[in-house]
Amino acid sequence: MATASGTDAGAQPRDDPSLLPFASFSLGLSIRAPATPTLASVPSTLHLPTQISTLAVCLHPSAAQPSSRRTTRLNSATSSVIAPLPSSTPGLSRSFPSGAPAAAGRRRTLVWFRADLRLHDHEPFHAAAGASSSLLPVFVFDPRDFGKSPSGFDRTGPYRANFLLDSVADLRRSLRARGGDLVVRVGRPEVVIPELARAAGAEAVYAHGEVSRDEVRAEERVQKAVEKEGINVKYFWGSTLYHVEDLPFRLEDMPSNYGGFREAVKGLEVRKVLEAPEEVKCVPMKNVLEPGDIPTLAELGLTAPPAMSQDSKPAVGSTLIGGETEALERLPLSTVHV
Repeated sequence: MATASGTDAGAQPRDDPSLLPFASFSLGLSIRAPATPTLASVPSTLHLPTQISTLAVCLHPSAAQPSSRRTTRLNSATSSVIAPLPSSTPGLSRSFPSGAPAAAGRRRTLVWFRADLRLHDHEPFHAAAGASSSLLPVFVFDPRDFGKSPSGFDRTGPYRANFLLDSVADLRRSLRARGGDLVVRVGRPEVVIPELARAAGAEAVYAHGEVSRDEVRAEERVQKAVEKEGINVKYFWGSTLYHVEDLPFRLEDMPSNYGGFREAVKGLEVRKVLEAPEEVKCVPMKNVLEPGDIPTLAELGLTAPPAMSQDSKPAVGSTLIGGETEALERLPLSTVHV
């Protein structure tokens, strides 16, 4: 699948130096759609798969201890979840279960899509489908992912944002083709997710856990806010080729170089790919929830980038198409032999 990791040129690295670096790559998804929400007035930062960071914060509670500044109270005066444009504020707890939990009788589960805009090999979605009678797939454009960084650079550049918009639109089309839909909102996830879960009567929220600093903090805020509603939250591991639970050594004993790592995992099997479902049973949205529109670049506070460079050649990044559909078409061409 088409990959989208890292940040735009000129963006400042945001990895936490206290965390153990662990490199990996992830699959991104693709395609484009219309828009409506209004975000231009709110600085933001949109993110695609950024999977080069640290496992320590994910597996060691001490590294993921929420600080006092993370316990900001939720703003109760946020916009309604029925509207496509909610806003938000801050919560956490990290666990990475394997397989579909035995949650027989669960009525509805909200699946929070993040840097994993696909249906193939998506463990949270697969687990939720096996444990619930209906799902509520959700993607949230967080205004904090856009705008300018303290250094004056775009947190998310126009090419990267275009790729993301493609990917969200493609995911929505894939879900609709299977009888479901994707709820899209612009706002802070720690406000939007609890509101949507409450409005849909969801009993759990499933999502992939991330490893980068800002993404982990977002999980903390979402978990805290959702659990205040009495709703369970489960984060799944999906950032590396080998699952962290399958590694033949403790995280703190990870080899310091690739040669040592490769030797240590020799013979270790990669978990089987989870196939995309043929049918998706989603929460009925008519008269309950509006799916919402996918925003435009302008509504995200960005200007469309030039398609051609000064030398009359296609601008770098202008020809990239995001989305699972495009990724699956490119996959046979980019198979890597380790």
